[in-house]
Amino acid sequence: MVIEVKGLTKYYGKTKAIENVSFSVKEGEIVGFVGPNGAGKTTTIRIILGLLKPTSGKVYVFGKDVQKDYANINSQVGYIPGEVNYYPGVKVKEFLKYALRFHKDVDRDYFDFLCDMLKIEMDKKVEDLSLGNKKKLAIVQAFVHRPKLYIFDEPTNGLDPLQKQLYDLIRKERAERGATFFFSSHNLSEVQKLCDRVIFIRKGQLIKEPSEYFNMKKVRMLSNSNCSDLKNLANVFNFKEQSGMKEFYYNGKINNLLEKLKEYDIEDLIIEDVSLEEIFEELYKN
Repeated sequence: MVIEVKGLTKYYGKTKAIENVSFSVKEGEIVGFVGPNGAGKTTTIRIILGLLKPTSGKVYVFGKDVQKDYANINSQVGYIPGEVNYYPGVKVKEFLKYALRFHKDVDRDYFDFLCDMLKIEMDKKVEDLSLGNKKKLAIVQAFVHRPKLYIFDEPTNGLDPLQKQLYDLIRKERAERGATFFFSSHNLSEVQKLCDRVIFIRKGQLIKEPSEYFNMKKVRMLSNSNCSDLKNLANVFNFKEQSGMKEFYYNGKINNLLEKLKEYDIEDLIIEDVSLEEIFEELYKN
């Protein structure tokens, strides 16, 4: 495993941030970390990086205890924070020169490539940069040493559409070379498109990975038949009916459903995958 999180609990004074959080991430996986604001995503990420000490529990990255081998582990990790705060009073080129000192044998050609691609303005002062341009500096920092693991907290927050496209090109190249990604994001369509797997957190605790939602289909059908018995069909959820339009979720074999639907006079039928936004709404509606 690239990341192993075991029984993490973190209190800030008497306030519980996360409780008994455990999960793992395999080499080459792209894993999304999803939850509402205040759910514990950033706290978990900072503990994984060794930036915070847990109240209890352990984190292993590349098989090493993060709290004991922080420096060696982080040389193999690329990190983009959710909030980008840099030292004021220095120019971008001075800041990047300083940042590169933390990595051995940086490929200068790749560094120049990233800066050119992202149009980094070297002579500007860091504090004068917009959020998007500060985030571009974080992207350079995260990718320049070509690490094996990338941990991002809202990586595209603050980026404009063009900047997001450039970020995607850089990220895709590293993913194709087998890098591992673990990141939080409120952009659920992006998470669904990119991730092999999604971990959900709510009020500091993980929700058991709801695989049933990922196999679920959303069914919409137009029919004047009485379809009320569909409510009692196995694997049918949230049946709704309005003006002949029936809508429900189905988590079973499609052939079984289609066989059942032959009993009704159906004018139109749409069966589609359930979006991550819908899954999120279902999991967090209460």
